Amino acid sequence: MLPKITRSTRRVIALLLLTPAIVLLLGLLYMLGMTYLEGQPRTYLRSVMWASETLTTTGYGSDNQWTHPAMALLIITTQFLGQALSILILPVLLLPYFEKQFEARLPHMLPKNMEGVVMFYRFSPAIESVLDEFINTNSPFVIFEEDMVLARSLRDKGCNVVFGKLGNDPTAFASVRDARAVVCNGDDHSNATCTLIVREMGFKGSLFSLTDNPVYRTPMLQIGATEVFTPSHVLGAALASRGSIRISPPAEGMHLLGAKVGMAEFRVRAGSPLAGQRLCDLELRDKYSVSIIGQWLGGVFTTSKGRDTTVEAGAILVVVGAPENLEKVERMAMPIRREGPIVVAGFGMVGCKVVEMLQDAGETCIVIDQEAAEGVNVVGNVLEQDTLKRAKARDASAIILALSDDSESVFATAVVRDYAPEVPLIVRVLRTPNTERIYRAGADFAVSVGQVAGQILAYHLLGEHPWKVDALERTGAKVVAVERRGQVLVTFPHDFVVKPDDSLFVCGSHHSLERFRNVFQVIQF
Repeated sequence: MLPKITRSTRRVIALLLLTPAIVLLLGLLYMLGMTYLEGQPRTYLRSVMWASETLTTTGYGSDNQWTHPAMALLIITTQFLGQALSILILPVLLLPYFEKQFEARLPHMLPKNMEGVVMFYRFSPAIESVLDEFINTNSPFVIFEEDMVLARSLRDKGCNVVFGKLGNDPTAFASVRDARAVVCNGDDHSNATCTLIVREMGFKGSLFSLTDNPVYRTPMLQIGATEVFTPSHVLGAALASRGSIRISPPAEGMHLLGAKVGMAEFRVRAGSPLAGQRLCDLELRDKYSVSIIGQWLGGVFTTSKGRDTTVEAGAILVVVGAPENLEKVERMAMPIRREGPIVVAGFGMVGCKVVEMLQDAGETCIVIDQEAAEGVNVVGNVLEQDTLKRAKARDASAIILALSDDSESVFATAVVRDYAPEVPLIVRVLRTPNTERIYRAGADFAVSVGQVAGQILAYHLLGEHPWKVDALERTGAKVVAVERRGQVLVTFPHDFVVKPDDSLFVCGSHHSLERFRNVFQVIQF
């Protein structure tokens, strides 16, 4: 039995047969016209060459002047016919055909064997980091993507991709019942539809939904989601916690640990006598009775590795010692200002969450946005110095850039750093790979929604335990340290587990701390 020929295939075959027929016919008409109308006989081969050159608009060779009106009409008709072939017929018939054939090479159904496989519905920067973890750990996954261009790009990167339209063919999800887990990462409405389809197909496992609006958390749980996360809100909380001493760990700014001991963070200027020096050469402990715990550089905290540790220019140095001795070190570096309002640029979903948390903690905020709205204090472009001047950016205790475009964020980081070089600068990043560019532009701290969502999903999908992120997500309070058997821990591996006798040090507003106590049922904090 012969295979069925589709309509698009028949169109392409007809075009392939019609094109040479048109060329041969026009060649014949041209030969007759040149012989009997112009009195300049041409061979049929030359006439066919003329037809080909004219239809493809490549030129006319030696024939470029005609006197008879009928020949002029033939020439004009042939020219317009060539334009129609190149502009209308080819794009309408050929290109869609080849696109469809290319599309056909992408599977339209989930693999039959989905045992142990995690299905992601739609790709976005939110799952970029966790997909990298899946690839690094050789964990099986498949992405169901509705955008053809994006599906091709993901396939070219080596991802297992299924292309289709949600709801067009529910049988594409037939094998999802055997999947290890499902992650819905589309818009809120599509996530709801995907959840219902997956459950209708008999999937009984864990289904995680990433939502933009926390209002939809309860409805999503009701229709079948196991957990509903709001990465954008967690991102806002992370930015706010880094900008405010009332939310962030006490190891920021000056904080008294006791009657005689304090902790401080100092930004090391490029011209500071500390920059580029080893601890053994500085002799800070011997001279000033202070200890270097570590330093922040490029968003990464590195603990001190002894006397050979080099103090990097531009780093944020974490120092412990008596307050009067810390002041001496302060003169050698540049302290981080912790007075004045916090400037927030960008009042979208993330920016609103940042401002909400800061105000809940009692901070004064100056909000910059290009559009006037309730809660916006300065209307203008953060890239303009006049806007920064009106927002009093140089007098701020911190500046938070919550912009929705990474290119704009990179440039804004450079502009703000130049205008207010002494103010801590915290930046939101859309795509995780751009984080390094943000740091090079001058940011003190940068975090992406992919990093936040990746940590959340890693706990549920890869067995990792980002418990601090979970606490921040659920309560708005941040765990900054754990005391265990007399030892205080400030850094935690992915497999860290809180034990019953541990003492937690938690930072947050009054309301977030109350939520933390109620959610996790702690005795006191």
